[in-house]
Amino acid sequence: MTGDTEAARRWRLILGRYANDTLPAGRFTTEDAAIERTLGYLYDREYTARGHRQGDQGKGGSLDPSALTALNWLGGARALFPRSTFERMQVQAIERYQLTELLVDQQTAASLQPTPELATALLSIRGRLDASLEDGVRTVIAATVADIVQRVKPRFVQALRGQRNRTRSPQRSSQNFDWRGTIRANLANYDHDSARIIVDTVRFTSRVRRSLPWEVIVCVDQSGSMASSVMYSAICASILTALPSVTVKLVLFDTNVTDLTDLASDPVAVLMTAQLGGGTDIANALAFCESLVTTPSRTVIALISDFEEGGSVTHLLAGVSRLKSSGVTLLGLAALNEDAEPSYDKSMAERLTGRGMEVAALTPEHFAEWLGDVMS
Repeated sequence: MTGDTEAARRWRLILGRYANDTLPAGRFTTEDAAIERTLGYLYDREYTARGHRQGDQGKGGSLDPSALTALNWLGGARALFPRSTFERMQVQAIERYQLTELLVDQQTAASLQPTPELATALLSIRGRLDASLEDGVRTVIAATVADIVQRVKPRFVQALRGQRNRTRSPQRSSQNFDWRGTIRANLANYDHDSARIIVDTVRFTSRVRRSLPWEVIVCVDQSGSMASSVMYSAICASILTALPSVTVKLVLFDTNVTDLTDLASDPVAVLMTAQLGGGTDIANALAFCESLVTTPSRTVIALISDFEEGGSVTHLLAGVSRLKSSGVTLLGLAALNEDAEPSYDKSMAERLTGRGMEVAALTPEHFAEWLGDVMS
């Protein structure tokens, strides 16, 4: 029956050549056989790792991975599978199965689909890769960074190109929308039945040029779990360096602190320099950032971390209190990527909040808006 045939087809694709005796490949279409061959090239490595022998072991054609090259496999997978499936497969190929042939040269690496997930995987394993693959890694990361910058930069320009003037503006545009003022103006219209505010009056603010520069110190935890946030932090820092009236300093840390301010305008160079892994000493990093502050009232320190402090908690809390008392604006980001799905020490985040640091998990776009608010 049709339903049974389709179920058998799907099980055959799942089980591969190990289903030869019960679900022979003869029932497949030509496209099904190509799909099975492509899946086998990658996922038969799972069986090899468990001691199974590769090659023809029954009815049907051989699915021996040696029949394909890495580049041919990549092209076939791109053509056979939906984009989202292909993107997951290429990440698994490199991160899980060490299919480093895909990075052997820039031309081959350019055939990969540049995605944040792939770039993050490469950053996570870069320290374990042979130096000969560095150009390929750089190619993928550079393409990914370019895509993200194109999407994110307009939001930073919009949020930070001018200081908000809290006087009401007759110019009605999304960039001038005053959500706080709008809520205040319509509180009397709260509908208890629907638990909503009925908006009758919409407030807008005007913008004026900043007369004094702001200094933004981006302080990024480069412990192993922070690969995605490190990438987005480097990108945000590079965008900020190009904006007027903003001076950027970029600091990466684990148990040591590295000042990468000289590279802040080049996120690819930053990411190829970053050394993911190691412990976490936030107290030490904030103490270093404190030494960089020249005008506290015009300084924002953005700490991107999972707040898993391995150093002195006492020194960390004291440092946050000292910075806050001096007038520095302290922002803590538990995640900085397009998903904004944080995994962090909530207890430590609460303690930092109690000492004056605002903590949130944000996408880069919302980080831009947050900076625009606190620098107004």
